[in-house]
This record gives sequence, C-alpha cells and structure tokens, in this order.
Amino acid sequence: MNKNNGFTLIELMIVVVIVGLLAAVAYPSYQNSLIKARRSDAQGALQGLAQAMERNYTTNGTYAGAATAGADTGAPTIFSVKSPIDGNATYYNLKIVVAGATGYTLGAEPIGIQSGDGVLILTSTGARGWDVDDDANGTAAADSIESTEWCWKEGC
Repeated sequence: MNKNNGFTLIELMIVVVIVGLLAAVAYPSYQNSLIKARRSDAQGALQGLAQAMERNYTTNGTYAGAATAGADTGAPTIFSVKSPIDGNATYYNLKIVVAGATGYTLGAEPIGIQSGDGVLILTSTGARGWDVDDDANGTAAADSIESTEWCWKEGC
C-alpha cells in the first residue's frame, strides 16, 4: 500500500498566514516593551548619578563642579555619561542640568532609536519628571523642566 504522508500546500499556507498574523500582533508589543525597558534603565542610571552627586557633596561640601572641566552643568565626570551604563549601545545621555551649593537637577535625554521618548528629570529633592512631549529635536533637559509632568510613569 502506497500511503502519502505529509502536508498539503493549502495546510502549509494556512500555517504561514496564522504565524504571520501572530507576528503582526506581537511585534508592536515587543517594541513597546523594549522602549519601556530602556526608559527604566535610564531611570536607574539617573538614580545612580544622584547617588554619585551625594557622594560628591559629602566629599566637597557642594554639588557644584561635578561636570566636565569642573563645570556646574553638562556631562558628569563622577558617573557614566550614558545609559545603559554597560555595553556599546547608548539610548540616553545623562547630564547635570543645574548644580549648585545646595541642590541639583539631573537629566536623561533620549537619543537614537529611543529619541522622542521624552527627557527624564531628577532633582536633589527626589522629584522625578518626564517631559513626555519632548519632540526630540535637540531640546535640552534644561529646556524641558518647565513642561515636565512630575512623575516617571505613563499617564501622570
């Protein structure tokens, strides 16, 4: 008896269509998860920078002078300048927006494929802000403070 085993072309095409539909539904959700994960990593990096600022204050008695060339603003010299801290990819640039004798404001500006996600802000008082309306056209963290929603979650 000669019995044919296998699948017909119609059965294979149905499976391909089903897999394609599942991929079309799952991919945007996956991309959204990546964006949220990168944002969470930047939030953690900002917390780490804030801890470095506190150590700098303990050592020097001021928050000022922790940026490049001893400046009060710009890229930090006491902590990483990017997020994620490890690895080659960079999705956020960390900056000291304002630093003085008694306080500071830190920012994480999205770059590359994360651009348009909004600038994250953290102050010495613990206030957390997210300028979700940032259009990623070069707006600095300092310019974003005025329009910031003061939390790090969506739907503040």
